[in-house]
Amino acid sequence: MNIERCEDLIDWTRKAHALLADCMAEGAKDRSDSLARMLLDYLTQHERELEATIVRVKEHAEPSALQAPLHDALQGDVLALDIDSETFAKISVDEVSQQVFALHNRIIDLYRSLEKRRELHKASGLLGEVLQLEERETMRLAHQVNRMHEM
Repeated sequence: MNIERCEDLIDWTRKAHALLADCMAEGAKDRSDSLARMLLDYLTQHERELEATIVRVKEHAEPSALQAPLHDALQGDVLALDIDSETFAKISVDEVSQQVFALHNRIIDLYRSLEKRRELHKASGLLGEVLQLEERETMRLAHQVNRMHEM
């Protein structure tokens, strides 16, 4: 995916959460252990809710913020998504959590780095809003996942 404007980044973020949800939902179908299936189902639901929230954020964003160019702000493999349903069908409950939090932390790190860039001042409010959303939801998710692991 080519990321040229802030709107493209928001779309990539939404698609990342959608892909994660799709892969976990598919992977859950092949799980025989109830704890893993329950965790994957919960995480899938959470990712779908997050995807919908990102859509609403984009719908209410300032057009100038969405159109703000990112230029060379995103380089390298930072946008590569190596997620597949087969992995979620096989890995342990702990590894599921690690995979999910790794993606969330990559997104958070990306938005943190962009929010600090001076040339993106037109989009800083929108970038900050998505960053706060990602941080808040990751914290909420961590709390819920820890509770599930205690079961």
